[in-house]
Amino acid sequence: MSRSLLLPLTTLCASLLAAQSPAPQSSLSVHWEELSAAEFKDAVTRAQGTCLLPIGIMEKHGPHLPLGNDLLNVRYVAINAAQQEYAVVFPEYYFGQIAEATHQPGTVAYSRRLQLDLLQETTNEMARNGCKKVVIVNGHGGNNSLLPYFAQTQLDSAHDYVVYVLDFPSGGPDEPKHKTNPATDMHAGESETSLSLIARPDLVHLDRAPRESGADQARQRLPGGVYTGIWWYARFPNHYAGEGAAASRELGAYEAKTWIAAVVQSIRAVKADQESLRLQNEFFERSRHPLDTPQ
Repeated sequence: MSRSLLLPLTTLCASLLAAQSPAPQSSLSVHWEELSAAEFKDAVTRAQGTCLLPIGIMEKHGPHLPLGNDLLNVRYVAINAAQQEYAVVFPEYYFGQIAEATHQPGTVAYSRRLQLDLLQETTNEMARNGCKKVVIVNGHGGNNSLLPYFAQTQLDSAHDYVVYVLDFPSGGPDEPKHKTNPATDMHAGESETSLSLIARPDLVHLDRAPRESGADQARQRLPGGVYTGIWWYARFPNHYAGEGAAASRELGAYEAKTWIAAVVQSIRAVKADQESLRLQNEFFERSRHPLDTPQ
């Protein structure tokens, strides 16, 4: 065989072998469900054991947004944040508190015991798989009492991991001017709809927003500081609070940027946190022998 023929054949064989071998991945996905088992091990190591659990709900969002809007938005934020500061993001989790919307079509509400049991078993399983720092990123206002309570109940028994709860960030001085009253812009209103225009614009129907009222109907007369679970229905029976039609991509871009930055900052702080687990272990040890605790 001549040298002139050997070289093209060598080149051809090398090309065929390259075509048969998978190209090395330049980066790991942040999506838990997209990783292979081997990749998952690398991902948890790269994330320093820090994993995000974005939590949403299945509920009506006015006449113009999808039922799963809270989770769609919070996952958009969490995934973008994890791509900036690497963390593993748990799959879709809709299992929060939404008893106040069971009169509306499409609502999926679980019992209080199941909400807590499922959340506990989920974080336990995340930790068993190396996620020793679990950051629950809340995307639903109805979880504002549930999630801090869940975090408090982590002191019921010893764990080798820490649960952190991250709520919505507040706006800053450079926030675009709102067109509507911030006091009633709470659910499917200007702010949330604006964020949805960034996260999932294909599911936003601004033309439908005026079909129902998102005004506060103020059907309850109780002094401040007195709480009852029917408060939301008393004020917003349409499960719509605010004016979604006023939404803008400018406000949505700000909301997304601010929230993503807050999650990135939190991931970095959690990765650097060496005290919470140490203090947690100290607490559990002292709880076993409370009479030995110095007074």
